Formats: sequence, structure tokens, C-alpha cells
Amino acid sequence: MNILVLMLVALIALFLGYRFYAGFVSKILGTDSSAKTPAVEFNDGKDYCPTKNQIVFAHHFSSIAGAGPILGPTMAIIFGVLPVWMWLIIGGIFIGAVHDYVSLFVSIREKGRSIAEIARSSLGKPGFALMIIFTILMIVLVTSAFLVASATSLTSMISLETLRLQADQTILKTVIVDGITMGKIGGIASTSVIVITIFAPLIGFLNYKKNVSVAIVTIAAIIISVIAVLAGVYFPVSLDKTVWMITLSVYTLFAAGVPVWIILQPRDFINAYILYGGIILLVLGAIGAGFSGAIVEAPLFNLQEGNLKLGLIWPVLFITVACGAISGFHALVTGGTVSKQVTSEKAAKTIGYGGMLLESLLAVGVVIALSCGIGFDDLSGIIFPENGNSNPILAFALAMSGLVHRGLNIPMVWGTIFGILLVEGFVATTLDTAVRINRYLFEELWSILFVKTPGWMKSYLFNSLLSVVLMLVLAFTNAFSAIWPIFGTANQLLAALTLITLAAWLSTRKKRNFFVLIPAIFMIVTTIFSLILLAQKYLKSSNYVLFTTDVLMMILAVALVVVAVRKRRSAGKGDERRPDCQTERQPEKELLSGDAG
Repeated sequence: MNILVLMLVALIALFLGYRFYAGFVSKILGTDSSAKTPAVEFNDGKDYCPTKNQIVFAHHFSSIAGAGPILGPTMAIIFGVLPVWMWLIIGGIFIGAVHDYVSLFVSIREKGRSIAEIARSSLGKPGFALMIIFTILMIVLVTSAFLVASATSLTSMISLETLRLQADQTILKTVIVDGITMGKIGGIASTSVIVITIFAPLIGFLNYKKNVSVAIVTIAAIIISVIAVLAGVYFPVSLDKTVWMITLSVYTLFAAGVPVWIILQPRDFINAYILYGGIILLVLGAIGAGFSGAIVEAPLFNLQEGNLKLGLIWPVLFITVACGAISGFHALVTGGTVSKQVTSEKAAKTIGYGGMLLESLLAVGVVIALSCGIGFDDLSGIIFPENGNSNPILAFALAMSGLVHRGLNIPMVWGTIFGILLVEGFVATTLDTAVRINRYLFEELWSILFVKTPGWMKSYLFNSLLSVVLMLVLAFTNAFSAIWPIFGTANQLLAALTLITLAAWLSTRKKRNFFVLIPAIFMIVTTIFSLILLAQKYLKSSNYVLFTTDVLMMILAVALVVVAVRKRRSAGKGDERRPDCQTERQPEKELLSGDAG
């Protein structure tokens, strides 16, 4: 099969999904472009910041994508190309994009509240407590997984022979490892991350304080991106993996507390142009290679080996490939930061539904690159090595370099460098967003546990530190390959619980909810079955930390479903709820914003 078929069918399907299905969902929701959004109503210059749509989209996309749309397909490709490709398209259009759009819309209507707070209004205090505890647990898993992935990519090395470079090349700094000349490709990404972070406050100042036009800010962001990459090539930073994990943790500790316009929002905006460039390269590379006759060289179906390496295709495929099809983490972003920046309900469709479909397109590009840009045996050896040191980031970077070399005649070394930068740009932006969201959630949790929360527990520094410490402990005690499966399951389970909460929200307002309820049922069954399989695996390997986490998630999920069913029954018996979704009380800014800045 020519790879051009996979790309063109995906492009057409995603376009039609946005054109027709997003409009169908929008009509049910009842979008009101004249309604005042939380960003405008509660503008505080810290967390609630009215922001131009292009910048909000960039922040949203950089935050939701993470490493998921790259790492998930890279690992799941062992099942074969077509199962992953089909899940990305069908899941993206009918499940993931709906999940993101509706969660953003509802959070805007609910004064910028998180999905946990929305669970309080729809499912009562028990639902709120269960959702917030589960969400905190899930974010600890996602941050620990991405912290390990980020440190791995920042320290990646690859042989010059693989990149088709001579020993006397001058593009990469090198080191000899076991007699093999290795290029310090991760050091380029390291420097780029540092440069972008340093320049982020400048972009934030121009945009938020000086209100400079988006066009000028965009040009500045692109220039900074280019400078960051060139600085990385000439001055790569080489640090130990452990040092990077600690450094990133310290950074996220403080980034979680400063106003969003200083670091979080502008850094995502700068990074977004590297990410957009990566997507364009993947699409054009696939088209170019397709016209030159490139075919899918990886197995279309490879279920036997996939079952052996990862487990049963159901449920494993549907939790390994999260971002790109559906991801619960996205609801944390829409309700955690994005809903506090959007200035119009109308923009929710473009940001929520459109952002998810762009992520699906990225993941499709990844699958196509893996299918023809690298030998399947080489790919499998990097992802599932005998020594256990899996490096899916490197596998993707090599696959991307092979694709763009075949399709656009770009030297493999530059394709590999860009692949590493692409992953690192996603991971780093997700880390600081996730820790910030966990800070919000801990503040909300204390409001449940204490009648009057102690002042020091309201501090952003305390709650950010708690989030970072938990992230570090789990990251240091478990390898990426051990964390990813349970993170993926937790992530998809959160998506299921979010869909259940959204279905309850729509039901209490007498709106149709089948378009979220059906995906919710599928995801809840899939993820609970996955948790059962993982629990057996962790118990057998005596990994009691992850086993306990697994069992706790099962209990929380079942309890929340029971609460939702009971609430639905009581509503059916005449429980009167306000049909208007606009609540009168102002959001508890102390809970949502803390005392940062």
C-alpha cells in the first residue's frame, strides 16, 4: 500500500469530521458567542487572562499533545499499521475531539472550573471528592512518565553511522561509547529548551503588557525558535539524565506559580511553531515519499507479535495510543488553564475540537513515518530491546528522518534532530502545565478535607512542591516502560470519567448526551479491564507501588460510576436542577488561582 493513501484518507476524514460533526455537537451545546467568558469576567492577570485566540490555541495544543501522540503510536505500531491508524481517525473524530470540545465548553460555562468542580455540580460532593483524588493520582503518573521521557530525550545519543555521517563531520558534537562514535543529539534539544525558556517572558511582555499584534509576536516567536535550534547545534548542553530530571523538577516547581503570561503561555506559543513545523514536515514528507512510490514496509497487521510484546490488542491498543485518539489529560488542560484564557465561546470549537484533530493528524504522520522511514526490525529493537532500555523517542526521530529524507531529500541528521526537538517541545510544555494543574487540584482537595484550610496549605509553593516531590519519587523508582502502561490506562480512565461527568451535566440541563455517553461506556469498560490485567502483572513482578496505584484507581472509578448512576436515577425521579448552566456565584478564586504572583 502506498503511504499517500494513508495520509490523504486521514486528511479528508479529519476535515469532514471538523466540518460536520463538530457543528452537530456545537448545535446541541448551544454556543453563545455573546456570553461573557471567565477570562473576561474574572480577569486577575495571573490565572484568568483574556488572550488572543491564536495564542490560546498554541498554548492549548502544546499542552495537550505532550509526548503522547508520538510515543503511543511508536509503541503500539507493534500491533501493525492499520489498527493504530484506524483508532487514531475514528477515535479522534468521534471520541477525543468531542471530549476536548465539550469539556472546554462546559468549563467556560461553569466559570472556568476544573472537571472535578464540574463533577461537584453534576454528581454532588461524593463525585467531586472521587474525581479530584483520581485526577491528582493521574497527573502524578503523567508527570512522572513525561519527566523520564524528557530526561531521556535530552540525553539521547546516536551513532554517526546510523545518521549516515562521516567521522570527520562537524554538525554534531561526539563522544566515543564502546568504540562507537556517537552524536550528542539530545544536547541540541537541551540548549533549545533553555533558550526558549529564557526568551519566553519577552514574548509574554510583548503580548500581554504591550498588546503587540499577533503577527509581530509570531515573527518574534519563529525567530526565537530558529535561534534556539542553531544555538543547540553549536552549543549543545550535555547533562546526566538524573541531573536533568532534578533540573526540570525545580523549573516546574516555580513555573507552576508565576502568572501564566510570563512563562507558561509564551513558552508554549514559541514551542508551537516548532511543533507546527514538525507536523508540516511529516505531512509533506509523506506526500513527497508517496509520489515517489514509497509503500508501507511495516506489517499492516501484526497481532501475534503485538500480543506477545504488549498484550491483547483490546484493551492494550486503546490505552497505549491515548493522545491522538482520546486523552483524559486534555480535560485537565481545558478546565485548568485554557478556559480561563478564552474570550469567546465560539472559539471553543476551534481550540477544543480543532486542536484534537490536529493532534490526530500529528499521530497519523508518526504512524506513516514508522511504517516506511525505518526498518521494522530496527524499530522493534529500539522500542523493545533485550536490555530493557527502551527509547521510543529515538525510534520516532530516526523514522521521521527516514521519511523526510525520502520525501523531501532532507539529510537524515537534520530530520533526526528535528524529531528529537519535536518530542522535547511537547514534553517540556506538558510538564509545567501538568504541575500547575495539580497545584490547583491540591488546593481544591484541601477545601474538601478542611472546614477552614490552613494558610500555608493554600500557598502555591507548598502545593507545587507536593506535586513535584510525588512526580520525582515515582520517576526515580520506576522506568518509563513500567510507568507508561499504567499512565495510559489512568489517562484513558480519566477520559471515561470526564465523559460520564459531561453526560451528567448535559442530562441535568435536558440536553442530548448520547454523543458523550456511548464513548464513555466504551472507555470505562476498556480501561477497567486493562487495570485488571495490569494488576495481575504488577503483583506477579512484586511491583507493589504500581499494584497499589492500580487497585486504588479501580476502586475510585467504580465508585464514581456508581455515584453517576445513582444521580441519574434521582434526576429521573424528579430531582429538580437549574436548567441554566450559568451559575450565580463567582468561582472560588482562592481555590483555583492560589496566591501566585
